[in-house]
Amino acid sequence: MNFPTNLKYTKDHEWIRIEGNVAYVGITDYAQGELGEIVYVDITTEGETIDKEEVFGTIEAVKTVSDLFMPVSGEVSEVNPALEDKPELVNESPYEDGWLIKVNLSNPAEIDALLSASDYEQLIG
Repeated sequence: MNFPTNLKYTKDHEWIRIEGNVAYVGITDYAQGELGEIVYVDITTEGETIDKEEVFGTIEAVKTVSDLFMPVSGEVSEVNPALEDKPELVNESPYEDGWLIKVNLSNPAEIDALLSASDYEQLIG
């Protein structure tokens, strides 16, 4: 399983990549594997400011629907447009092409509370 060390992780299996004051958010390789074949991503919070740990959307696999939780507080500035036609990108490329949202950070200090790659790996065993 792949856990890039340049990312931070949540206990709810989201990852976050910081680029200046913007963050990319997705779900981990572990999470997409547990969900199975992803068939739909439903994120209608573009333009909204969401607090840390609030639900920003859902992800639907063949057998289940899971909530998506914000790893940090901020405004959802963009939803990955490629997922509308190809939700399976989350399975195929969870850390690159399968990102879910871009967020304008409102409290960058919250990043410090997230898990490192090694901490996340310990969490999932």
